[in-house]
Amino acid sequence: MNRALILIGLLIVAIGLLWPWLSRLPLGQLPGDIVIRRENVSIFFPITTMILASLLLSGLLWLLNR
Repeated sequence: MNRALILIGLLIVAIGLLWPWLSRLPLGQLPGDIVIRRENVSIFFPITTMILASLLLSGLLWLLNR
């Protein structure tokens, strides 16, 4: 449990430090992400982005547990 918490903390710190470069990636604007814009409402369904994030996280966790 302690190892997992340390790794999660390091991952959060790394994302925070890399945020200026990560924010330039087209995540959230991938084909398959659904955006509905009306007069007063915007609805966003990041389906493709969440599938990509799930695959990356699953792969990372698989590598860490080997």
